[in-house]
Amino acid sequence: MQGNYDRTTFYRSFKTLEESKIIHKIVVDNLLVKYAIDISATNKHKHAHFYCNECNKVVCLDSVAIQKPILPDGYSEVETEMIIKGVCKYCKQTDIQQN
Repeated sequence: MQGNYDRTTFYRSFKTLEESKIIHKIVVDNLLVKYAIDISATNKHKHAHFYCNECNKVVCLDSVAIQKPILPDGYSEVETEMIIKGVCKYCKQTDIQQN
């Protein structure tokens, strides 16, 4: 990101958007977090996310719905996430064209 900005204000803004259910956090791994528009703001169903190991982009996979898990007695779901990691179709095409 170019230019000057206040990191604290930036972080607080993202936190406020997340708490207001406008965006949701996608934790790719311990060092990488991405954000997307929340399903409550878009009226979409819960869906999987795809992380490309080559271009580092996260894409919503609207066609891959997340099913409510069947949990043992005494357990209750708070949140279910699915992230699929691999190579996206654009990077795959680039790899094929280069070979």
